[in-house]
Amino acid sequence: MANKRNPIHIALLSLLLSATLFTVSCKDEEVVVEEENELITTVKLNFTSGGTTQSFKYSDPDGDGGKTPTIDAISLKPNTAYTLTVEVLDESKIPVVNVTDEVKKESDEHLFVYTPTPSSLLTYTYGDKDAKNFGIGITGSAKTNSAGTGKLKVQLRHQPPINGKASKDGTPTPGSDDINIDFNVTVQ
Repeated sequence: MANKRNPIHIALLSLLLSATLFTVSCKDEEVVVEEENELITTVKLNFTSGGTTQSFKYSDPDGDGGKTPTIDAISLKPNTAYTLTVEVLDESKIPVVNVTDEVKKESDEHLFVYTPTPSSLLTYTYGDKDAKNFGIGITGSAKTNSAGTGKLKVQLRHQPPINGKASKDGTPTPGSDDINIDFNVTVQ
């Protein structure tokens, strides 16, 4: 008895085999974020004007989820230009880790964002830039306006590469927060 192969069966078998191989070879792409966020227990804002520096501190020695952090209230003079610098530390380690140095070294992956509420409270201008000319925010200038009260939200956005591509684009949108702090502010 001769073994005859039906061309329709061969075509269907080939189609089934191709579909199976295609399905097996296609898989969801995994998004790979190349670095984790830093642990930051202390943030110090230094406002300097006329040779005088005022420092205001956020402290959360046990990190997220433990005790309530302490946050100094910021008091500034109206209609005054300040140089603003920020220091970030991880005081959970011995010796203390100066995270500011890491932010400088990885400036293409970090962005400090200063958001006053109301927006008329003060204006912030970046004084430092990364290699792509995007702001960093370790140093800059803050100019208060007329007397008032409000908040200053300070965020450190961690914007590491995703799937090997840079994500920092000069805006706060990409990435996640290493810090997100609301300081009470009085301008008087």
